[in-house]
Amino acid sequence: MLRPPAVAGRFYPDDPAELTRQIAGFASSAEEPLRPALACLVPHAAYRYSGHVAGAVYARLNLPRRFLLLGPRHFPRGKPQAILSEGAWETPLGRAEIDSELARDVKGAYPQLCEDGVAHETEHAIEVQLPFLQSLAGDFRFVPIALGSTDYAQLESLGHAIAEVLRRQRDPVLMIASSDMNHYESDEITRRKDGLAIERVLALDAAGLFDVVRREEITMCGFGPAVSMLTAAHLLGATRATLVRYATSGDINGDRNEVVGYAGVVVE
Repeated sequence: MLRPPAVAGRFYPDDPAELTRQIAGFASSAEEPLRPALACLVPHAAYRYSGHVAGAVYARLNLPRRFLLLGPRHFPRGKPQAILSEGAWETPLGRAEIDSELARDVKGAYPQLCEDGVAHETEHAIEVQLPFLQSLAGDFRFVPIALGSTDYAQLESLGHAIAEVLRRQRDPVLMIASSDMNHYESDEITRRKDGLAIERVLALDAAGLFDVVRREEITMCGFGPAVSMLTAAHLLGATRATLVRYATSGDINGDRNEVVGYAGVVVE
């Protein structure tokens, strides 16, 4: 299966040269030596709004050659826990190949994952990460998982399964959870709500993140992927998480009345 790009030309440039130029600019802000990590949290809005946040995260990391990408299923299409195990995804920078061996291992550890192209067909959360990886990691393979589930037990179980699989890998695998933060409230409210969610992420507290998102009505679209990622990272021995950059769409367009928040976090 070859998945064509769904949002090239809208969320990011469809011209390869311009796309490469933008990513180089977003990733040029690293002030520390590159280092390995277990996981990261990155946004997935149009590059104009959140590319500088995602780029700041990727610029901090010594990127491996294998990735597990967890993103939300924004629309009720396809299965709520969807994986693709074969083929490649296409972007303006070429093809990104799926890591079939790793995908089969994850499906074996967590059989509730369904092979489903429909859930991935028009989703952008994972797609917008691929040009960053193509530009900065070179030759790599990845596993895409789209999550529509909001059941904590399922998200936690997936995290346990991922940790079990990654613990057995000889080569490093970076978990990437893709999420924007609070949506379409004022800048002041969004920053307050996002602060509560980010506090739980930095504490490596998957259950706490789940609870605060639900209790405070934080419209963090990828809290499910973040919960599974944090669960797995904790089991794999994570000791700290660092907020690399935070911003809202108001920082870009000047509209502070209705914004979306973006957080970039590295988990080690």
